[in-house]
Amino acid sequence: MNPLTPADIPPLDAFEAIRDELRARVIAHKQPRRVAVGDRVTLLFEDRETLRWQILEMCRVERTRDATAIAQEVAVYNELIPAAGELSATMFIEITEQAKIRSELDKLVGIDECVALRVGAHDVRGEFDTRQLDEDRISAVHYLRFRLAPEAVAAFRDAATPVSLRVDHRACQADTPLSPETRASLLVDLTGDPAPLLDFARAAASAPRDRVLEERTHFRVVAPARPQAPGSLRVEARDANAPGFAATPPAQLAEAMALAQKCASEIARAGGAARIVIDASAAPLRIEVVRLA
Repeated sequence: MNPLTPADIPPLDAFEAIRDELRARVIAHKQPRRVAVGDRVTLLFEDRETLRWQILEMCRVERTRDATAIAQEVAVYNELIPAAGELSATMFIEITEQAKIRSELDKLVGIDECVALRVGAHDVRGEFDTRQLDEDRISAVHYLRFRLAPEAVAAFRDAATPVSLRVDHRACQADTPLSPETRASLLVDLTGDPAPLLDFARAAASAPRDRVLEERTHFRVVAPARPQAPGSLRVEARDANAPGFAATPPAQLAEAMALAQKCASEIARAGGAARIVIDASAAPLRIEVVRLA
Protein backbone atom coordinates (compact mmCIF):
# COMPACT_ATOMS: atom_id res chain seq x y z
CA MET A 1 0.00 0.00 0.00
CA ASN A 2 1.43 3.37 -0.98
CA PRO A 3 2.13 5.83 1.84
CA LEU A 4 0.30 9.12 2.14
CA THR A 5 1.93 12.37 1.06
CA PRO A 6 1.14 15.94 2.16
CA ALA A 7 -0.58 16.38 -1.22
CA ASP A 8 -3.16 13.78 -0.07
CA ILE A 9 -4.23 16.07 2.78
CA PRO A 10 -6.63 18.81 1.62
CA PRO A 11 -6.27 22.27 3.20
CA LEU A 12 -8.06 22.77 6.48
CA ASP A 13 -10.74 25.04 5.06
CA ALA A 14 -11.46 22.59 2.24
CA PHE A 15 -11.73 19.76 4.76
CA GLU A 16 -14.13 21.72 6.93
CA ALA A 17 -16.41 22.12 3.91
CA ILE A 18 -16.58 18.36 3.21
CA ARG A 19 -16.09 16.97 6.72
CA ASP A 20 -19.67 15.82 7.33
CA GLU A 21 -19.84 13.87 4.08
CA LEU A 22 -16.40 12.33 4.55
CA ARG A 23 -17.13 11.41 8.19
CA ALA A 24 -20.20 9.40 7.12
CA ARG A 25 -18.13 7.54 4.55
CA VAL A 26 -15.31 6.84 7.01
CA ILE A 27 -17.76 5.39 9.54
CA ALA A 28 -19.18 3.05 6.88
CA HIS A 29 -15.67 2.13 5.71
CA LYS A 30 -14.54 1.28 9.24
CA GLN A 31 -17.54 -0.87 10.12
CA PRO A 32 -16.36 -4.16 8.54
CA ARG A 33 -12.76 -3.36 9.54
CA ARG A 34 -13.59 -3.28 13.26
CA VAL A 35 -13.46 -6.77 14.77
CA ALA A 36 -14.27 -7.62 18.39
CA VAL A 37 -12.31 -10.56 19.77
CA GLY A 38 -14.06 -11.55 22.96
CA ASP A 39 -15.60 -8.97 25.26
CA ARG A 40 -12.64 -6.66 25.80
CA VAL A 41 -10.34 -6.69 22.77
CA THR A 42 -11.21 -4.92 19.50
CA LEU A 43 -9.01 -4.52 16.44
CA LEU A 44 -9.52 -1.74 13.90
CA PHE A 45 -7.63 -2.45 10.70
CA GLU A 46 -5.98 0.67 9.32
CA ASP A 47 -5.44 1.73 5.72
CA ARG A 48 -4.74 4.92 3.80
CA GLU A 49 -8.30 6.17 4.25
CA THR A 50 -8.62 5.56 8.00
CA LEU A 51 -5.22 7.17 8.55
CA ARG A 52 -5.95 10.09 6.23
CA TRP A 53 -9.05 10.77 8.36
CA GLN A 54 -7.00 10.73 11.56
CA ILE A 55 -4.52 13.22 10.10
CA LEU A 56 -7.32 15.51 8.94
CA GLU A 57 -9.02 15.41 12.33
CA MET A 58 -5.73 16.05 14.14
CA CYS A 59 -5.04 19.05 11.93
CA ARG A 60 -8.59 20.29 12.50
CA VAL A 61 -8.35 20.04 16.29
CA GLU A 62 -4.94 21.72 16.38
CA ARG A 63 -5.84 24.19 13.58
CA THR A 64 -2.73 23.09 11.70
CA ARG A 65 -2.10 24.93 8.45
CA ASP A 66 1.69 24.97 8.30
CA ALA A 67 3.00 22.69 5.52
CA THR A 68 5.95 21.45 7.60
CA ALA A 69 3.69 20.49 10.52
CA ILE A 70 1.30 18.66 8.17
CA ALA A 71 4.22 16.76 6.62
CA GLN A 72 5.31 15.71 10.12
CA GLU A 73 1.82 14.38 10.91
CA VAL A 74 1.81 12.45 7.62
CA ALA A 75 5.20 10.91 8.43
CA VAL A 76 4.00 9.76 11.86
CA TYR A 77 0.82 8.11 10.57
CA ASN A 78 2.59 6.55 7.59
CA GLU A 79 4.29 4.22 10.06
CA LEU A 80 0.91 2.48 10.41
CA ILE A 81 0.28 1.94 6.69
CA PRO A 82 0.65 -1.75 5.82
CA ALA A 83 3.22 -2.82 3.25
CA ALA A 84 2.50 -5.44 0.59
CA GLY A 85 1.30 -8.66 2.21
CA GLU A 86 0.65 -6.95 5.54
CA LEU A 87 -2.34 -5.96 7.65
CA SER A 88 -2.02 -3.12 10.16
CA ALA A 89 -4.34 -2.61 13.11
CA THR A 90 -4.99 -0.55 16.20
CA MET A 91 -5.92 -2.79 19.13
CA PHE A 92 -8.17 -1.40 21.85
CA ILE A 93 -8.51 -3.04 25.25
CA GLU A 94 -11.96 -1.94 26.35
CA ILE A 95 -12.62 -1.81 30.09
CA THR A 96 -15.75 0.11 31.01
CA GLU A 97 -15.36 0.29 34.80
CA GLN A 98 -13.08 3.25 35.52
CA ALA A 99 -11.94 1.94 38.89
CA LYS A 100 -10.82 -1.39 37.41
CA ILE A 101 -8.91 -0.15 34.37
CA ARG A 102 -5.42 -0.44 35.84
CA SER A 103 -5.95 -3.76 37.58
CA GLU A 104 -7.62 -5.31 34.53
CA LEU A 105 -4.89 -4.05 32.22
CA ASP A 106 -2.24 -5.52 34.52
CA LYS A 107 -3.88 -8.94 34.12
CA LEU A 108 -3.27 -8.68 30.37
CA VAL A 109 0.49 -8.11 30.50
CA GLY A 110 2.01 -10.37 27.86
CA ILE A 111 -0.94 -10.13 25.47
CA ASP A 112 1.49 -8.91 22.81
CA GLU A 113 2.59 -12.55 22.48
CA CYS A 114 -0.95 -13.89 22.23
CA VAL A 115 -2.71 -12.22 19.29
CA ALA A 116 -2.76 -14.04 15.97
CA LEU A 117 -4.51 -14.12 12.62
CA ARG A 118 -5.38 -17.69 11.69
CA VAL A 119 -5.62 -18.24 7.91
CA GLY A 120 -6.42 -21.90 7.36
CA ALA A 121 -3.29 -23.75 8.46
CA HIS A 122 -1.28 -20.52 8.80
CA ASP A 123 -0.92 -18.85 12.19
CA VAL A 124 0.30 -15.28 11.73
CA ARG A 125 1.28 -13.72 15.04
CA GLY A 126 0.63 -10.03 15.50
CA GLU A 127 3.81 -7.96 15.78
CA PHE A 128 3.34 -5.15 18.31
CA ASP A 129 5.10 -1.81 18.31
CA THR A 130 7.82 -2.43 20.89
CA ARG A 131 7.94 1.27 21.79
CA GLN A 132 4.58 0.80 23.51
CA LEU A 133 5.59 -2.21 25.57
CA ASP A 134 6.87 -2.48 29.16
CA GLU A 135 7.74 -5.64 31.03
CA ASP A 136 5.16 -5.13 33.75
CA ARG A 137 2.72 -2.55 32.34
CA ILE A 138 0.36 -2.41 29.40
CA SER A 139 -1.62 0.39 27.79
CA ALA A 140 -5.18 0.28 26.49
CA VAL A 141 -4.20 1.05 22.88
CA HIS A 142 -1.59 -0.78 20.81
CA TYR A 143 -0.46 -0.80 17.20
CA LEU A 144 0.37 -4.09 15.53
CA ARG A 145 0.73 -5.66 12.13
CA PHE A 146 0.39 -9.10 10.64
CA ARG A 147 2.94 -10.10 7.99
CA LEU A 148 1.50 -12.77 5.72
CA ALA A 149 3.68 -15.01 3.59
CA PRO A 150 2.60 -15.33 -0.09
CA GLU A 151 0.98 -18.70 0.60
CA ALA A 152 -1.00 -17.20 3.49
CA VAL A 153 -2.17 -14.35 1.23
CA ALA A 154 -3.28 -16.90 -1.35
CA ALA A 155 -5.18 -18.81 1.35
CA PHE A 156 -6.77 -15.57 2.57
CA ARG A 157 -7.98 -14.90 -0.97
CA ASP A 158 -9.69 -18.30 -1.12
CA ALA A 159 -13.21 -17.87 0.29
CA ALA A 160 -13.26 -21.56 1.28
CA THR A 161 -10.36 -21.02 3.71
CA PRO A 162 -11.49 -20.13 7.25
CA VAL A 163 -9.92 -16.95 8.66
CA SER A 164 -10.19 -15.78 12.26
CA LEU A 165 -8.61 -13.51 14.85
CA ARG A 166 -7.48 -15.25 18.01
CA VAL A 167 -6.40 -14.09 21.46
CA ASP A 168 -4.89 -16.85 23.56
CA HIS A 169 -3.94 -15.21 26.87
CA ARG A 170 -4.53 -16.68 30.31
CA ALA A 171 -6.84 -13.73 31.16
CA CYS A 172 -8.50 -13.44 27.73
CA GLN A 173 -9.22 -16.24 25.30
CA ALA A 174 -11.37 -15.78 22.21
CA ASP A 175 -11.52 -16.69 18.54
CA THR A 176 -13.58 -14.57 16.10
CA PRO A 177 -14.14 -15.66 12.47
CA LEU A 178 -13.86 -12.83 9.97
CA SER A 179 -17.03 -12.02 8.04
CA PRO A 180 -17.01 -12.02 4.23
CA GLU A 181 -17.32 -8.21 4.33
CA THR A 182 -14.28 -7.91 6.58
CA ARG A 183 -12.24 -10.28 4.43
CA ALA A 184 -13.15 -8.39 1.26
CA SER A 185 -12.03 -5.09 2.81
CA LEU A 186 -8.78 -6.53 4.18
CA LEU A 187 -7.95 -8.28 0.91
CA VAL A 188 -7.59 -4.82 -0.62
CA ASP A 189 -4.91 -4.06 1.99
CA LEU A 190 -3.01 -7.22 1.12
CA THR A 191 -3.00 -6.61 -2.61
CA GLY A 192 -3.12 -2.85 -3.29
CA ASP A 193 -4.56 0.54 -2.32
CA PRO A 194 -8.11 1.38 -1.23
CA ALA A 195 -10.08 3.69 -3.48
CA PRO A 196 -10.35 7.22 -2.01
CA LEU A 197 -13.55 7.62 -0.04
CA LEU A 198 -14.17 11.03 -1.58
CA ASP A 199 -13.07 13.02 -4.59
CA PHE A 200 -11.71 15.87 -2.50
CA ALA A 201 -11.28 18.35 -5.32
CA ARG A 202 -14.79 17.83 -6.67
CA ALA A 203 -16.39 17.79 -3.21
CA ALA A 204 -14.60 20.96 -2.17
CA ALA A 205 -15.57 22.71 -5.41
CA SER A 206 -19.26 21.97 -4.87
CA ALA A 207 -19.32 22.63 -1.12
CA PRO A 208 -20.71 25.88 0.33
CA ARG A 209 -17.99 28.48 0.79
CA ASP A 210 -17.31 31.20 3.32
CA ARG A 211 -18.22 34.72 2.17
CA VAL A 212 -15.80 37.56 2.78
CA LEU A 213 -17.79 40.59 3.98
CA GLU A 214 -15.02 43.07 4.73
CA GLU A 215 -11.23 43.21 4.55
CA ARG A 216 -8.72 45.34 6.41
CA THR A 217 -4.93 45.35 6.29
CA HIS A 218 -4.36 42.14 8.27
CA PHE A 219 -7.81 40.73 9.02
CA ARG A 220 -11.15 40.13 7.31
CA VAL A 221 -14.72 39.42 8.35
CA VAL A 222 -16.21 36.18 7.06
CA ALA A 223 -19.72 34.76 7.05
CA PRO A 224 -18.92 31.05 7.54
CA ALA A 225 -20.55 28.52 5.24
CA ARG A 226 -21.20 26.41 8.36
CA PRO A 227 -21.55 28.88 11.25
CA GLN A 228 -21.68 27.82 14.89
CA ALA A 229 -25.13 29.41 14.97
CA PRO A 230 -27.18 31.17 12.26
CA GLY A 231 -25.98 34.72 11.79
CA SER A 232 -22.58 34.14 13.39
CA LEU A 233 -19.49 35.79 11.93
CA ARG A 234 -15.75 35.22 12.09
CA VAL A 235 -12.75 37.54 12.11
CA GLU A 236 -9.69 35.81 10.70
CA ALA A 237 -6.16 36.64 9.59
CA ARG A 238 -5.75 37.16 5.85
CA ASP A 239 -2.33 35.48 5.98
CA ALA A 240 -2.65 31.70 6.49
CA ASN A 241 0.77 31.72 8.20
CA ALA A 242 -0.08 34.52 10.65
CA PRO A 243 0.56 33.84 14.36
CA GLY A 244 -1.95 32.98 17.03
CA PHE A 245 -3.38 35.22 19.73
CA ALA A 246 -0.32 35.40 22.00
CA ALA A 247 2.11 36.28 19.19
CA THR A 248 -0.06 38.76 17.27
CA PRO A 249 1.43 42.29 17.45
CA PRO A 250 -0.69 44.69 19.53
CA ALA A 251 -1.54 46.94 16.58
CA GLN A 252 -2.81 43.98 14.53
CA LEU A 253 -4.68 42.63 17.54
CA ALA A 254 -6.41 46.01 17.89
CA GLU A 255 -7.52 45.76 14.25
CA ALA A 256 -8.94 42.27 14.82
CA MET A 257 -10.76 43.29 18.00
CA ALA A 258 -12.22 46.36 16.31
CA LEU A 259 -13.66 44.15 13.59
CA ALA A 260 -15.03 41.71 16.19
CA GLN A 261 -16.64 44.62 18.05
CA LYS A 262 -18.20 45.83 14.79
CA CYS A 263 -19.60 42.32 14.09
CA ALA A 264 -21.10 42.14 17.58
CA SER A 265 -22.68 45.58 17.09
CA GLU A 266 -24.24 44.53 13.79
CA ILE A 267 -25.70 41.42 15.43
CA ALA A 268 -27.08 43.60 18.23
CA ARG A 269 -28.67 45.99 15.72
CA ALA A 270 -30.40 43.01 14.15
CA GLY A 271 -31.97 42.22 17.51
CA GLY A 272 -29.54 39.57 18.72
CA ALA A 273 -26.69 39.14 21.15
CA ALA A 274 -23.21 37.81 20.54
CA ARG A 275 -20.48 35.90 22.32
CA ILE A 276 -16.83 36.48 21.41
CA VAL A 277 -14.74 33.29 21.33
CA ILE A 278 -10.95 33.31 20.93
CA ASP A 279 -9.01 30.04 20.87
CA ALA A 280 -5.68 31.20 22.27
CA SER A 281 -3.94 28.02 21.06
CA ALA A 282 -5.03 28.38 17.42
CA ALA A 283 -2.87 29.85 14.69
CA PRO A 284 -3.53 31.96 12.74
CA LEU A 285 -5.72 34.07 15.00
CA ARG A 286 -9.46 33.56 14.55
CA ILE A 287 -12.17 35.31 16.52
CA GLU A 288 -15.63 33.74 16.44
CA VAL A 289 -18.51 36.17 16.92
CA VAL A 290 -21.26 33.72 17.78
CA ARG A 291 -24.86 34.90 17.57
CA LEU A 292 -26.81 33.76 20.63
CA ALA A 293 -30.33 32.40 20.24
